Amino acid sequence: MKTDQVSLQIISNSLLYASEEMGLALRNSAYSPNIKERMDHSAAVFDAGGRLLAQAEHIPVHLGSLPWGLENLIRHFSQKGMKLDEGSMAVANDPYITGTHLNDVTVVAPIYERGEAVAFVANKAHHADVGGLVPGSISMGAHTLSEEGFVLEPTLLWKGGSFVESTVREFSAASRTPAERKGDLKAQVAANLTGVRRVRELLAKYGPDPFGLAARNAFRHSDVLTRKRLSTFRQGSYEATDFLEGPSGEDLKLRVKVTLSKSGISLDYSGTATEVDYPLNAVLGVTISGAYFVLRCLLGDDIPANYGAFARVKVSVPPGTVLNPTPPHPVGGGNVETSQRNADVLFRALAPAAPGRVPAAAGGSMNNVMMGGTFRGSPWAFYETIGVGLGGRRQMDGVDGIQANMTNTMNTPIEEIERTIPVRMVAYEFRPDSSGAGRCRGGSGLVRAYQSLEDGTTFTILAERGRHAPWGLAGGSAGAETEVLLVKGGEKARIPSKSTLNLKAGDVIEVRTAGGGGYGRPSARPSSKVAEDVADGILTLGKAESEYRYRGHTSP
Repeated sequence: MKTDQVSLQIISNSLLYASEEMGLALRNSAYSPNIKERMDHSAAVFDAGGRLLAQAEHIPVHLGSLPWGLENLIRHFSQKGMKLDEGSMAVANDPYITGTHLNDVTVVAPIYERGEAVAFVANKAHHADVGGLVPGSISMGAHTLSEEGFVLEPTLLWKGGSFVESTVREFSAASRTPAERKGDLKAQVAANLTGVRRVRELLAKYGPDPFGLAARNAFRHSDVLTRKRLSTFRQGSYEATDFLEGPSGEDLKLRVKVTLSKSGISLDYSGTATEVDYPLNAVLGVTISGAYFVLRCLLGDDIPANYGAFARVKVSVPPGTVLNPTPPHPVGGGNVETSQRNADVLFRALAPAAPGRVPAAAGGSMNNVMMGGTFRGSPWAFYETIGVGLGGRRQMDGVDGIQANMTNTMNTPIEEIERTIPVRMVAYEFRPDSSGAGRCRGGSGLVRAYQSLEDGTTFTILAERGRHAPWGLAGGSAGAETEVLLVKGGEKARIPSKSTLNLKAGDVIEVRTAGGGGYGRPSARPSSKVAEDVADGILTLGKAESEYRYRGHTSP
């Protein structure tokens, strides 16, 4: 039995790599482009008490929802008199139990040693279609959870080395693409089998007692580092407000009060808008994820992401609000859009507490695109998100055209889209003049345009920052707002950023994503930098002249 510090550290590091390997197994064996190409999934390892041991750097919005969801799932099984035996796996997508939204399916496997549960592995993956009103399943027309798609309560997916066929059949039959759903479920099981195998290898090599000791040491190490980093913040209370954009022009307020003390950090969301009957509600697990993500950004990602890293964080959200709704309120867009605004409002509140560390606002939307229809006699469904500009920072420009904050997915290759669905991509480029002006400018947004090749294509866009531009900091300007255009018969018309349309062959939807806010006064930006942006097409000459008083580059 090895209990020296080196062995304990090896156990902890091995668990992190186990979670990374789980993610690779899931990606490599998935059927859908959303998981295989965009890597819209996460994986983690937990101890017997459901405390996070290690989580791979996959999707930030899953950071707090996976531990929250595992605790709820275990409790649900216990209350129903069900047992998660050795060699079995549970599955669920009910967001009020597992967190996030219906598209995210969670699969959990226990690991036993001498008849006692010693650990769990879990993964969460976004299934491109789970039924509901529109292809892709996220629709502003949904007024209840069941209208968003199939609700899978916690049940067994895998038992005795085989799939529970009734579970697979019931879940996949509700989707427009059942074969893809079956394939992605198989990939999730493969990921957990990989995690179980790696944890068992550690248990065989070191034993259960050192395994538990390594967990406690890791928790303590993360807790010590977190407290040390928090002590560098300015203690006190800080408040901020930001807004979500309702589909009928209404604004939904998000308000937070952050209190920093020697004992930790507390977040109070009193004053946040009440829950709504459309899918901008975000379940509590999503709200917690936002808090964890922002703190990891500001405290440093060298702090291991385990239970100890978040033990000092207290989150209080009044029930019945958009950040802690009650069932059966719809939540599909809350996971993808409300989560982004939560990150923004937290960054804004913490800016005076951590001077120079907080960037200006990023584009603030995942820009969800969902399409579907019938192609060559078979139904199809597609989902992706589009990048934005990151906010400018104290010493650096924002990053151009990248997934921001609560999402960490990859780009869907144009070749994959055009190969598998009746859509032609007619534009994919940086969006000129979208970056917020500043000494360090915001990142550029993107232009991504889809042309339908068939009549009857249902296209849904769910995006934010169409009315409330991403804010700048320290004198920087706001980034450009989101714009969505319908091109029909050669005529362009702006449509709402939350829309569902029926496209005919030749129709084009052009999504112009938001840019990041600028940091610092624009007048302080070197003319050589402005000249580079003009040469690169990030800025037009007219914008450079109006925002930066640019008159052409002169050598210093």
